[in-house]
Amino acid sequence: MNTTSDAAAPRPLSFLRSGGLCAISAALSVCAAAAMAVANTPSADIAARYQAERAICMNGSSNQDRSTCLKEAGAARDEARKVQLSDGDGKLRQTAKQRCDALSGDEARDCLARMKGKGTMSGSV
Repeated sequence: MNTTSDAAAPRPLSFLRSGGLCAISAALSVCAAAAMAVANTPSADIAARYQAERAICMNGSSNQDRSTCLKEAGAARDEARKVQLSDGDGKLRQTAKQRCDALSGDEARDCLARMKGKGTMSGSV
């Protein structure tokens, strides 16, 4: 028996059926890929990537509405600029070297090698 209250009840999978989850997944995948791809990208490449992403937003071929797409493209560009301005692992390497500087002789050499990922270690904690 079908009543009006049955018709008005929300369907738990309606969001999934509408493709909303797919659109969100696609957007997150694009953002993650963009973040990884821009680690050492020159400014010209960042601008070119933004223009390409903006064109996709404007021609409607993305899975997002235009305003969201443009917002995401701008956010990806801004994040790429931040990554470009940071020194990446430079500070980490400097800190590791300072720890090894406190040692002398073979211990210092071995410490530096371990910080570069060389050698093996064993034991228990």
